[in-house]
Amino acid sequence: MLHDATPGLAARLATDRPIAGYNGFDPSGPSLHIGNLVPIFGLLQLQRHGGQPVVLVGGATGMIGDPSGRSSERALLDDATLAANAEAIRGQLEPFLDFSPGPTQARIVNNLDWLAPVGMLDFLRDVGKHFTVPYMLAKDSVQARLDRGLSYTEFSYMLLQAADFAHLHRTMGVELQTGGADQWGNITAGLELIRRTAGEDLAESPAHGLAYPLLTLPSGEKFGKTAEGTSVWLDPARTSPFSFYQYWLNAADADVGRYLRFFTLLSPEEVAALEASQAADPGARPAQRAVAGDLTARVHGAAAARRAERASEAAFSRAPIVDPEVLDTLWREADGFDVVPGSADGPAAAFLAANGLVGSTSEARRLIAGGAVTINDVRIAAHDAPVPEPVAGRWYQVRIGRQTRRTGRLAG
Repeated sequence: MLHDATPGLAARLATDRPIAGYNGFDPSGPSLHIGNLVPIFGLLQLQRHGGQPVVLVGGATGMIGDPSGRSSERALLDDATLAANAEAIRGQLEPFLDFSPGPTQARIVNNLDWLAPVGMLDFLRDVGKHFTVPYMLAKDSVQARLDRGLSYTEFSYMLLQAADFAHLHRTMGVELQTGGADQWGNITAGLELIRRTAGEDLAESPAHGLAYPLLTLPSGEKFGKTAEGTSVWLDPARTSPFSFYQYWLNAADADVGRYLRFFTLLSPEEVAALEASQAADPGARPAQRAVAGDLTARVHGAAAARRAERASEAAFSRAPIVDPEVLDTLWREADGFDVVPGSADGPAAAFLAANGLVGSTSEARRLIAGGAVTINDVRIAAHDAPVPEPVAGRWYQVRIGRQTRRTGRLAG
């Protein structure tokens, strides 16, 4: 999970003294996404090894927006929306981090608490004077946006993040800031501000930075809230547990070993065994199933993970499905249809046409004649054959050929 780190971090960790480290999360939306899982697991691993994770929710910086990895300026949000988003994010972090009292207790802080009271003149005097314009222009996150335009608002973001690190270092003894690789410039800006302002205290409590590799789309684009049509959310209202499970189940073989290491707590021996099983029988997808099951259970709970797994197996199985819970999941997640009232009382060919499963009654007749249609695991032998009884009084599973499988639901 390591992309880069400051030179002294390894020696600091080797002392075995507990260390507090923080990672910031942007509350510009009401849900985290799977790109955030990399730093979340970084905090989880920090806590597992005796460190104290500090989660910073950017209630203040979320009003401005980090230009890193973006090609355009974001819309600014009001206070109430940012507060609601911050609260939702806390709930999504609770399955990963332990917030119960103790030496490694996870903490959540909001930078609105210390940045909001600061006046403009005070900020320029206490923070701005420590940074030159050439220093700021040299950062990759700024360079990438100069040709497309970068407002002063976003240009100032690194100073606010630097002020966050300095504040946490001074008030909570936080020595480590972590973040994605695109945050390295902001992290080092914080180190620079601490170096210039901490004075003698820096010898007692040094500051360090650590960056993680980014989780990217197959195109190489960074996962984010604004990656249209590509985001996989931790909020079940935005990405259902079934779709979340399917995403990891469909992971490429070339990526799944990395996911096992990043997003599970399996031992190196267990990971190696899964990779060996994957190589021996790629079609069985044991590594993908391990990642999908483990992550879905952690994010959505064990019961939701079991439902997603059963529904996924059923969707690709030739066996009949009789579990109403699985049928309901498939209806919601896999292009289900509402049965037209009364259509199930007539012949099978008319049922298929009335519910839009085929283009016409004549097409239905042709498919039935070719033996390509089953309804609730009953092969339809004639176009005027009756529609089989619904499963559990409500459900119809329609198969047409090898590719089409649709779940229908009676109203009520």
